[in-house]
Amino acid sequence: MSNPFFETWTTPFGLPPFDRIQAEHFPPAFDHGMAENIAEIAAITGNPDAPTFANTIEAMERSGRFLNRVGGVFWNLNSSNTTDALETIARDYAPKFAQHSMRIALDPALFARVADLYERRDTLGLAPDQLRLLERQHLGFVRSGALLPPDAKARMTAITERLATLHTLFGQNVLHDEKDWQLVLEESDLAGLPDFARNAAAQAAKERGQEGKYVITLARSSVEPFLTFSARRDLRQVAYEAWIRRGEHEGEHDNRPLIREIVALRTEQAKLMGYASYADFKLDDSMAKDTSAVERLLLQVWGPAKEKAAAERAELQDCARAEGMNEPIAPWDWRYYAEKVRQAKYDIDEAEVKPYFVLENMVRAAFDTAGRLFGLTFTERPDLPVYHPDVRVYEVTEKDGRHVGIFLHDNFARSSKRSGAWMSSYRDQETFDGAVSPIIVNNNNFSKGEPTLLSFDDAETLFHEFGHFLHGCLSNVRYPSQSGTSVRRDFVELPSQIYEHWLAVPETLSTYARHHQTGEPIPQDLLRRLLAARNFNQGFGTVEYTAAALLDLEFHTRSDAADTDVAAFERSVLDKIGMPAEIAVRHRPTHFQHLFAGSGYAAGYYAYLWAEVLDADGFEAFLETGNPFDPDLAAKLKTIYSSGDTRDPMELYTAFRGREPRIEALLKHRGLTQSLGDA
Repeated sequence: MSNPFFETWTTPFGLPPFDRIQAEHFPPAFDHGMAENIAEIAAITGNPDAPTFANTIEAMERSGRFLNRVGGVFWNLNSSNTTDALETIARDYAPKFAQHSMRIALDPALFARVADLYERRDTLGLAPDQLRLLERQHLGFVRSGALLPPDAKARMTAITERLATLHTLFGQNVLHDEKDWQLVLEESDLAGLPDFARNAAAQAAKERGQEGKYVITLARSSVEPFLTFSARRDLRQVAYEAWIRRGEHEGEHDNRPLIREIVALRTEQAKLMGYASYADFKLDDSMAKDTSAVERLLLQVWGPAKEKAAAERAELQDCARAEGMNEPIAPWDWRYYAEKVRQAKYDIDEAEVKPYFVLENMVRAAFDTAGRLFGLTFTERPDLPVYHPDVRVYEVTEKDGRHVGIFLHDNFARSSKRSGAWMSSYRDQETFDGAVSPIIVNNNNFSKGEPTLLSFDDAETLFHEFGHFLHGCLSNVRYPSQSGTSVRRDFVELPSQIYEHWLAVPETLSTYARHHQTGEPIPQDLLRRLLAARNFNQGFGTVEYTAAALLDLEFHTRSDAADTDVAAFERSVLDKIGMPAEIAVRHRPTHFQHLFAGSGYAAGYYAYLWAEVLDADGFEAFLETGNPFDPDLAAKLKTIYSSGDTRDPMELYTAFRGREPRIEALLKHRGLTQSLGDA
């Protein structure tokens, strides 16, 4: 069989020919891509001419294109629609890719050319985006270990290879537990579950070969509604304990030994680079800059959040006692009684709200909001190739018809997809050697139904990931290394989180929140109650998130990480910060994929809260105008989405807002202002 990766793709818009790509195509394509990339680097370092921006930096930007194309397809499929064969390839090639990247990053001849240009950067007459690219490339080499002595370089390479393997195994272990576990229910076990939850459980049962029964899975969109509505406390406990123990089972899929090794290797890596801890190393190249700034932000909300959560717990306990439960509230009780208190306080029931949040309508709301803000139009293209029948494909154009990019929307949970929600790309935008349009994918894990109904939180997740999509799709940069979301980790969440605000705009909900049976818009009284309840249970939400961010920071500020007992370490950190016993960390270590299935958010989970300071403050600017679609502000916001990494993040933000951000809007948004004043 011919290998599609060695052919010119004739598919519309250069989409991968998914129907022809098989697992066996990847290894030879990867091998060829790495060899070709090394040859390209050798051509740069072997150039007898003195280094120039064109023959070094721009030549590097052109290198690795074949390998990037193959990798873009592979890693997306491995996350969205994996198979045993793909997982085997991922385990096999993860250390090979790490070795390959380090071979380039630690190439002394290549770094010498980059360093020469860096030293002369002010005399080269570079455009602002070129100067930033040169400076960031030089920093990347330095942070990879280019200035280290040979023995330290060799150790850095070995650490990087081993971490790549450990990250891959960690993610596969979590997926194994999520695929392996299910709670099979009979009709008699469904007490308390509303129709939408029953229908989703029936659909999950059908997909798992349990026709006629009901199945709860460990997908968040399955287990959270069960914990919220099931009147069966015994079954809530079973589901909850399985959910929080993903990756925490003795045997070959136990993530605890992997965490110990990952943390130890990261600590060693940081010390090789001259830092006291991995957090110090990681945060040195962030907006936050150092651990004290991160800790200060987290603790600024931790006290008020705990205070608010304590008040919430008292209300829940009163509700439980009124229903005859005299035991203390347990973690598997919180969501159940919180929903009852919410119904009582705001006269609002999730089962009453959810029929108005039809997936199709929420997608249209996200599309039309992007049209009003940024002038984009979305046209479904069922003729274009996809990798799974669930995927919907759209062509994105400007109002004048100019093609902008392709959007793949993959919304449903399945056993072949990792948990969570994320944005990725099959191809990034650039204009370097001609206009290249982006191909972006959003993955969600909603429970499929007929129709699929979302909670308000689900709809926010959809808008959040769509904000990431816009960051990739609206990118308008010259060089691929600066495209879209290639920005600092604690800035990348701003474009996604600020977009969430437009879901809650009353005009959006009045237009798109329509009953799935009648088509009637959400009643104004229900809308008023829904928006009034938005800050309900924010103590709980802020505590579970902030605890995870503090746990991340504690893992990565250790100067001696050898022989870490993961469970004991987790308990000691939570005891130190005074974690309420009734609330679990949003991501316990053994399934904390942000931290341990890759290094992207390691010592960086705080980024969501950091970006929330920016997004809450930024959306306040629209509220101050009285128009959430203010065209002048929208144009300034579009600059953030389109600039990629061509400018400093704070410079971009202040150009949009007119000043640096303030935390007050975040506290107000989370309903913590009163608690802060009382604290």
